[in-house]
Amino acid sequence: MIGLASINNKGYLVDTIISTSHCMTPARHRKVANALLSFIFLLLTLGGCSEQADDAKAGAPEVTVIKIEPRDTPVSIEFVGKTASSRRVEIRSRVEGFLDKRMYVEGSMVEAGDVLFIMDTKPFEAQLQAAQAELDQQQARKQTALINLNRIRPLAKKNAVAQKELDDADGMYREAAAAVEQARAKVIQAELDLGYCTITTPVTGLSSYAVMREGAYIGMGDSLLTYVAQLDPMWVEFSISENQMLKRKDSVQRGIIIDPDDHNFTVEIVLADGSIYPHTGKITFADASLSEATGTFLIRAEVDNPDEVDNPDIQLRPGQFVRAFIKGSIRPNAILVPQQAVQQGAKGSFVWVIDAAGKAEFRPVTVGPLHDKEWFIDAGLAAGDTVVVNGALKLRAGVPVRISEAAGQMPADSSTNAN
Repeated sequence: MIGLASINNKGYLVDTIISTSHCMTPARHRKVANALLSFIFLLLTLGGCSEQADDAKAGAPEVTVIKIEPRDTPVSIEFVGKTASSRRVEIRSRVEGFLDKRMYVEGSMVEAGDVLFIMDTKPFEAQLQAAQAELDQQQARKQTALINLNRIRPLAKKNAVAQKELDDADGMYREAAAAVEQARAKVIQAELDLGYCTITTPVTGLSSYAVMREGAYIGMGDSLLTYVAQLDPMWVEFSISENQMLKRKDSVQRGIIIDPDDHNFTVEIVLADGSIYPHTGKITFADASLSEATGTFLIRAEVDNPDEVDNPDIQLRPGQFVRAFIKGSIRPNAILVPQQAVQQGAKGSFVWVIDAAGKAEFRPVTVGPLHDKEWFIDAGLAAGDTVVVNGALKLRAGVPVRISEAAGQMPADSSTNAN
């Protein structure tokens, strides 16, 4: 036994034992040794290549992806709106005089028929008594005229009196009867004026502040006393620009968006604190004319606004600013990708997709509106494409990648904006 060589590379142990007999010549010994060294070199070379391949695989960028699956997606349009009473009534005095009492608490809810103000009734009570006295007087004159007419008629038939006397008696009776009706009308007017001293609200709603104070003189030029705003239903008014209207019309005509039948949209209200109002509404009015002042079309929605006994604070009030989401439309076969998957380049938006060979591919896309935390993709992607969501900043075209896990596709949200 004359030789031993041991080589250890990446876990590989090569033991070569050279045995020779005492009769081997030195030349023969050298030839065997050279062959052994060549074999060892070959093993080292193969081990290095394997190591480089493993290192290349381990150094590939790691990404998460989603697979494109088109789906019908509910969409909505968001507007900033303002609430308004569906019926705002001016409470005015119908008679002139002094304001005697205010009978309600300013800013409180009032019911239809509740007394809000009382005028000083004394002058109107006196007018009613005078009108009643005049009526009694005219009725007495009418009775006298009737007695006189009934006395002359039989005499006229016997030609005992002249025809002129009969005509005069008949005329006096008719005049007295007309005077009675006129006096009766004055009584009715006096009764109305006295009744107008008690001022009530014709609607149930939220009262405003009192414009006139107790003791003030109310004339016909300043008869406004307060307002009462009906709260149920409530109006939500907002505006849409001409540009928005034209874009929307174009999207519908091209089939990008499908509106509900009969344009039966649903209106969802989001309050200032981000909470969703529990009652939805319907669009009841759309102005056909463009406002010259704002360049927009007025849209009005009507929303149920009952007085919530358990939680009265959620009832809408006139003048609130809210967000109105117009729902009911869908984008058919829509393609969406997470927001972070879309990159911006010198020539516009793009994404990275993984081809069949597992390599990164640069893909320009046309981005539509934002859908919650996803972008609508109008062009550039198709069903089945594998899109990189995370790890895109490390990619170059043609670079192999390692897919760590698939990113979940986000569910559709009907509160999404769409053009």
